[in-house]
Amino acid sequence: MSHETIEAKVTHHFKASPERVYDAMTEPGKARLWNEAWLKQAGLTGPIVRFEMDVREGGSFFYADMRDGEEARAWGTFRVLHRPTKIQHTWFVDESEEENEVSLVTIIIEPAPDGEGSTVTLYHEMGAEWADYVERTEEGWSKMLYAVDGLLEAEGSAAS
Repeated sequence: MSHETIEAKVTHHFKASPERVYDAMTEPGKARLWNEAWLKQAGLTGPIVRFEMDVREGGSFFYADMRDGEEARAWGTFRVLHRPTKIQHTWFVDESEEENEVSLVTIIIEPAPDGEGSTVTLYHEMGAEWADYVERTEEGWSKMLYAVDGLLEAEGSAAS
């Protein structure tokens, strides 16, 4: 059965190299840090209660944090891991998405055109029934990319 899909898209420029950006997104310790940072930035101050990443093609991830006494969950499976240029994984926050297999995130990491840092473009293909959430989805992904950038900036400052 095919489903109509829509796409959310965000782009972010990093001072860091594609390799450093890729590693920050795929190393579990770093990924937990930037996830905590974006949740805090979004005003979602509940603790992360579960964070698992099996970073390999076919491996899965699961994140859960507490929001208003309820567990908010996100999970998926890594489909493509090409260091340092591409990460692709499913992304589910609702069981119906998983049943229909219509939530796919593709992250393209490229050297910046001016040679300084890198540019990340994130595409989130999802079921058309989520059309009212595209802007909110883009805002969420944008906050996540800013949090990755903040982590990399802090690492760069610490290394100086």
